[in-house]
Amino acid sequence: MNKNDTRYPQKQAACAQVYREPGAVRRWLMLVNGLRQPRQSRAYKEACIELQRLSAPVTALLLPALIVALLLAMTGDAARPADMITAFVLPDVDIDNEVLKPLTDNTERKQELDGEVSLDVPQTVVGAVDTPPAQTEFAQTEPLNAVLLNRSPVTFTGLYGKNRSGDQRQILRDKFHGADQTEAAVMRALRWLKRQQQADGSWPRNKVAMTGLAVLTFLAHGEQPGASPEFGETVQRGIEYLLRVQNAKTGILPPGNYEHPIATYALCEAYGMTRNPNVKAAAEKALAPIIRGQHPTGGWTYHMNPGLDKESGRYRDDTSYMGWCVQALKTAKLAGLQVEGLDKAMKLAVSGFKRNAHPDGGFGYTGPGKGGLTGVGTLCLQLLGAASAPEAKKSMDLMSAWAPVFNPDDARKEDERRFAGGSAQYYFYYVTQCKFHEGGKVWEAWNADMQTRYVKAQRIEAGAVTDHEGQPCDIGWWENGDAHTDRPVMDTCLAALQLMVYYRSLQTTSVAAVKPEAEILAAAVETGDVRVYVENL
Repeated sequence: MNKNDTRYPQKQAACAQVYREPGAVRRWLMLVNGLRQPRQSRAYKEACIELQRLSAPVTALLLPALIVALLLAMTGDAARPADMITAFVLPDVDIDNEVLKPLTDNTERKQELDGEVSLDVPQTVVGAVDTPPAQTEFAQTEPLNAVLLNRSPVTFTGLYGKNRSGDQRQILRDKFHGADQTEAAVMRALRWLKRQQQADGSWPRNKVAMTGLAVLTFLAHGEQPGASPEFGETVQRGIEYLLRVQNAKTGILPPGNYEHPIATYALCEAYGMTRNPNVKAAAEKALAPIIRGQHPTGGWTYHMNPGLDKESGRYRDDTSYMGWCVQALKTAKLAGLQVEGLDKAMKLAVSGFKRNAHPDGGFGYTGPGKGGLTGVGTLCLQLLGAASAPEAKKSMDLMSAWAPVFNPDDARKEDERRFAGGSAQYYFYYVTQCKFHEGGKVWEAWNADMQTRYVKAQRIEAGAVTDHEGQPCDIGWWENGDAHTDRPVMDTCLAALQLMVYYRSLQTTSVAAVKPEAEILAAAVETGDVRVYVENL
């Protein structure tokens, strides 16, 4: 192209137009128009090349967007991991909840005191229940290390709900004559228990039983994973410990004697308050051996052994052991757990307790008696819907003169009629609940005495810890003089649970609280496969 040619500028512009990269709009038009041309045409072939060039950037944009959309969908409520401890905030409901009472620990009983059971907790062995080998652990896909707060879409009958929230605790304390000093003592105990928790989430020394009691104590105060800024993590670690040590095949919480119904009780209550699927699975698995281990007479004995006693050739119905089993079953019912045989076991248990009832009132260890285990039998009849039975009424009369004490000798020094026995606090843990459910002047007299004695007996260390806001706080614990106890954790839990009776559950004398028991008795129709022993009733 000659630069001297007069048409040089026009020819240069035309040439530049040919080699200029087309813009995005023009390329899109060329692509659309080219794909409409005959397949053998140049325009069609150029459109195909252009389409290939565009595929890479389009894919780079669309694929990440698709992945993000899928991730957002997977993190919705429908796909929430089942192994998270989830604290549900229940909607306001009429609460007819009898949330049951914690349990104590024993492994072997070798003697009877005043016709009662010896709650023997071996001091050198109880701490040896460490995490078992991997094959006995409760199977989980992920550690329970996350907590979510959700609003439950379901209304639960007979559950804990708002009873244990801060405002409701105050209302119920006022209604049932609680006091500021009792609540202060409870807070000191919770902070002491928090400090005693071990690295694996357990409490010493009988780790399974004491962890069950400690978890129950925190739950009684409404402290839940994810909902309690000061104690939520403590409760979560305790629950996770129980899940880890449970035998995945048998459901047993080791070593399987008193520890099992205690820890089962704690798991059932934890499920009732958190609705966590892993906790539900563990609780249901733990309930099965309790139901299978019930005697045809309605009772239970050590290790939930369903067979006849080798020495006597009879079924050994142990009132103390039966008490923990019934509390676990009752809490499972309130939590809405569906386990085969649950209703029938609860109905049959009424007969088991009546076998150990004294004609004049009172309950014995493995037969009729009138000692400290009277509170166990009476409470369980109340919880099972049999509060109006003569055995329960006569037993309430028998306990009318008893006074809440810590050391067995205190009762005898004050008044021989005020029975304490060798394990006063273990017995009074039940008696306090019996009298609360009875209500009226019976409760008022006991409560006034209990508040003074229990608050005074607490050992206090001032400013020992800081709360979640960094404020210095006192801690407190109880260490009583009982003959058989895993002190001081067990002592502290039993005393604190008594001081929270005002808001732990509704009185069984209320219509709302009695309704679930009536339903149980109506639904649990005996069939021919259960032989009910009626001697000594």
